[in-house]
Amino acid sequence: MKRIPYLLALIMTAVSCTTTNPFMKEWSTPYGIPDFTKIQEKHYLPAIEEGIRQQQAEIDAIIANADEPTFANVVEAYERSGAILDRVSMVLFNISESDATESLQKIVEQALPLMSVHSDNLFMNPQFFAKVDALYKEIDNLGLDQEQKMTLKKLHNAFVKNGIALGEAEQARMREINMELSSLSNTFGNNLLAENNAFAKEFGVAISEYGGAMASTADRALREKMFKAYASRGNNGNEYDNKELIVKMMSLRVEKAKLLGYENPAQMILADKMAGNPEAVDTFLASIMAPAVEKAKEEIADMQVFMDEDIKAGLLPEGSTIEPWDWAYYTEKVRMAKYALDEEQTKPYFQMENVRQGVFDLTSKLFGLQYEKLEGIPVYHPDVEGFKVTDADGSFIGVILTDYYPRETKRGGAWMTNFVNQEVIDGVDIRPVIVNVGNFAKPTADKPSLLTLDQVETLFHEYGHALHGLLTQCRYKSVSGTSVARDFVELPSQIMENWAFQKEVLAGYARHYQTGEVIPDSLVAKIAAAANFNQGFMTTELAAASVLDMKWHEIAEVPADADGSFVEAFEAEACKEMGLIDEIIPRYRSTYFAHIFSGGYNAGYYSYLWAEVLDKDAFELFMQKGILDSETAMSFRRNILEMGGSEEPMVLYRRFRGADPDAGALLRGRGL
Repeated sequence: MKRIPYLLALIMTAVSCTTTNPFMKEWSTPYGIPDFTKIQEKHYLPAIEEGIRQQQAEIDAIIANADEPTFANVVEAYERSGAILDRVSMVLFNISESDATESLQKIVEQALPLMSVHSDNLFMNPQFFAKVDALYKEIDNLGLDQEQKMTLKKLHNAFVKNGIALGEAEQARMREINMELSSLSNTFGNNLLAENNAFAKEFGVAISEYGGAMASTADRALREKMFKAYASRGNNGNEYDNKELIVKMMSLRVEKAKLLGYENPAQMILADKMAGNPEAVDTFLASIMAPAVEKAKEEIADMQVFMDEDIKAGLLPEGSTIEPWDWAYYTEKVRMAKYALDEEQTKPYFQMENVRQGVFDLTSKLFGLQYEKLEGIPVYHPDVEGFKVTDADGSFIGVILTDYYPRETKRGGAWMTNFVNQEVIDGVDIRPVIVNVGNFAKPTADKPSLLTLDQVETLFHEYGHALHGLLTQCRYKSVSGTSVARDFVELPSQIMENWAFQKEVLAGYARHYQTGEVIPDSLVAKIAAAANFNQGFMTTELAAASVLDMKWHEIAEVPADADGSFVEAFEAEACKEMGLIDEIIPRYRSTYFAHIFSGGYNAGYYSYLWAEVLDKDAFELFMQKGILDSETAMSFRRNILEMGGSEEPMVLYRRFRGADPDAGALLRGRGL
């Protein structure tokens, strides 16, 4: 074989990689869907490395430009940079959540430090910042429209939050913190996935099926065992224990906040959110926690009546009282007695495909959207299905992919994300590719996927996020779609839940999977009557998790000798201080609180309740005008869904609603 000089060999390898790696050029697939048929694991790291090199060269060109800084040659140039890195990172990090093989997890572990260093190189670059800062200081004198101002503000804030004003030694430490936090967050998520799979193997119940199993399991000892296993995920003293990770993460988050001049991480995080500061969030949560706990105490009394009957029947020992592992089981007994509502009666009317079509039909009526099933498109897993979304005039809006069934390589829960961002490049509107991911029961040989009422609500919720991503009409990716303040992002998702069980909407999609019969009025009435059932429990566990999140991020110092026991003691004290009753635990305990330790919701889990004030207040307008009123719906589309983060959230909300939100809407909506 002919020998090739070493340098020439390197060049040929690089050229070969560039020409064969599917990330190195724009997708030539239908509608810009990533070419999953060509993507192999070996492609990720080379594409990330090349993407980093390319974007750094683009930033260097911005810096080297001798012309006076302008929005076009600085901010727009930055917005257009990093095309390869965008392509590969959106695929890699999305697939690592929904189909995380062991080998892919190792790739992510290698990729994260590269990405962290690159991000720091961009947002600690004094020459780049000098150009951005010069524009920012003249922001009101540059003739910019509001979207351009918000894009410039966001870019400037990225430098500030990354410590551009720090000295050399402090910046070096910030780089170390950012890299370590990125790695720890990834490990937390991987540990939780392993713990979820271990739970499923021990009980034959997937994490997504836990609630239903607890509600239907009559064996109290088994319920207790399942509850304790569920509630101790990440806290088992094994290789997947997350307590030490939490201590390290919180120590680093506190150190980072103090480097940037804040007393604690919550202050730092909330500075650019709607809430503004921790005190506002704490006051808000306290106003919810108190009435929720009082309502929960009433629910305990109702359940104890049924437990007492079991005691009289000899099924339980004398003196038995409601424990956390009893709640779901006895709640179902109360539900049946009060409303005669049994989910085994409702599930046959909620076949997954019908519910999905129901949300499609609803958004057609509200926003004029049309859907077409896509066949033969590239997908990352056989469970994934795709749909082309067009507007009433036939214009292309985007693609929605759905991935609804559990597997060992998928993390628990449900979420929405992008594979392609919406933006405008050289006058061309790049339309988004969105995915909704869930963990609903998989079809069997004799039964389709049938959803619980909660899962129906979840499907509607995630599709609200999808609408936010699909309908966006922005020019810059940094502010398009769901790139909004964390405590505003849940408005589009949560308002969709309000339509799920409306009689007019149910009539269109809730059909028995065997007979095709429309859900009877008697069941619809029961669902409506039970709409606020168990809200004491549900609101308390949600508010408790939100308070626990805030307590963690209001820490001003983590003891130097803190170990895993510190996490248990801290959580116990936090629950005591917030007034949480023994019969309820936070929706997420610390060691499996993925939202705040691996999901980006740190000091932000309150946003579900914060946004619920907005969604309940907004839906009250629909109730006044008509729940399918097209004028109100199109106002919501134009003022909220299309605008992304191109304007301050409250400005957008007032444009839609015509007034500030009524804080009482949340308590009214939950029957509290």
